[in-house]
Amino acid sequence: MNVSIFGLGYVGSVTAACLAKNGHFVIGVDIKREKVEAINEGKSPVFEKELNELISEVVATGKLKATVSVEEAIENSDISLICVGTPSNLDGSINLEHIKRVCSDIGKALKTKNDFHVVVVRSTILPGTTENILIPILEEESGKIFPDDFGMCVNPEFMREGHAIYDFYNPERIVIGAIDKKPFFQKESFTKETLSLVSNKKSGDLVEEIYKGINAPIICVDIKTAEIIKYVDNVFHGMKVAFANEIGTVCKMLGIDGREVMRIFCMDKKLNLSPYYFMPGFAFGGSCIPKDLRAILHKAKELEVDSPLIESILDSNQRHIDRAVELIMKQNKKKIGIFGLTFKSGTGDTRESPVVPMITKLLEKGYLKLFEKGYDIQIYEPYINISEIEEMLPHIAPLINTSFEAVVKESEVLVITKNEDLFEQIPALMSGDQILIDLAGAINQQYVKKGKYIGICW
Repeated sequence: MNVSIFGLGYVGSVTAACLAKNGHFVIGVDIKREKVEAINEGKSPVFEKELNELISEVVATGKLKATVSVEEAIENSDISLICVGTPSNLDGSINLEHIKRVCSDIGKALKTKNDFHVVVVRSTILPGTTENILIPILEEESGKIFPDDFGMCVNPEFMREGHAIYDFYNPERIVIGAIDKKPFFQKESFTKETLSLVSNKKSGDLVEEIYKGINAPIICVDIKTAEIIKYVDNVFHGMKVAFANEIGTVCKMLGIDGREVMRIFCMDKKLNLSPYYFMPGFAFGGSCIPKDLRAILHKAKELEVDSPLIESILDSNQRHIDRAVELIMKQNKKKIGIFGLTFKSGTGDTRESPVVPMITKLLEKGYLKLFEKGYDIQIYEPYINISEIEEMLPHIAPLINTSFEAVVKESEVLVITKNEDLFEQIPALMSGDQILIDLAGAINQQYVKKGKYIGICW
């Protein structure tokens, strides 16, 4: 394929060299003439392990060259990858001046190009940027309409400086974001063949084609999902560093080697380093996590160790419970059915279950909704021990109903708090005026044929 790369920094230079090595004809573009001259002389404009040798090789074979001319690059390529920087402003907001300027320049060049062209964003940008800012710039400058006349995709990079070439050829996944073509095609003169050429599916296919030969799963998503995923990665990486440092500081004050502790921690691939706990859902609870968090925080305070990240965990968990309460109250319905009282599926343990404070708050706030006697709440729990509930949670016990079907039938709002096989039957029993609030991701929305479905984080 003929590919143009806009921006010859770390991401752009590595991407250009690696694509050229894979057999594509690549033309790099940068406003800095010294970077362009370096490429054309077979030298890397940035320091990155093995990049200088790779650029020298692909320039010598004629697969890579560089230019300061946007028009030359657009005219001689079918797909353009934008790899310019998106630094921070002083207030922390993202600075889009570089990427907006590139899109403006590409748009002007597209004005005189008759062939369909795909523009791909590899720069890190916040969700909504492509659709609300970049596509309008391209349309205005080119006089063309997206996606009829040009394509647009988001393809975030996941390369580490110092290991960028290895990461390009050995990614954990390749993410391609594209917009559904269906709402955009209104020209009656389009033939079936023309539609296939200009559809955004075709744009995604072209992006996928440039990675041919790289052994990695290709994940095709909507544009906003592709835009946010790099941020999720980096926020988590930052959190991991802060977490390890806070734990290490507490350990040092106790005379323990924090590195050894974290080495042992990382050996657990079942829970610690795994997808477990990473699906959005309801708050955590149970007999272990809350009490152990409080204990380590108390010890940290005794040691006069500041641990803001660890301190924030319980507060964040409580705010998520509050979020669920607000979501239920927002429906303005009196009869609430709660499915699940224990802190997780497959257990009868209600110790520090997040469902308990949620119900307690609903009972308190029900009167504020002007309902007579507050909310009418019924709870169904398949693993319930009534005598234990009466002893430990006397204000909850009168709300227990042992009939699953009755709770479904008699409730206006159905709230699922955990995954249980039995709860999967709820959609089939619902009527058209009922609302299902899923706090656990227990139900696939497509199975809710009657009534309304609401997920807490989706």
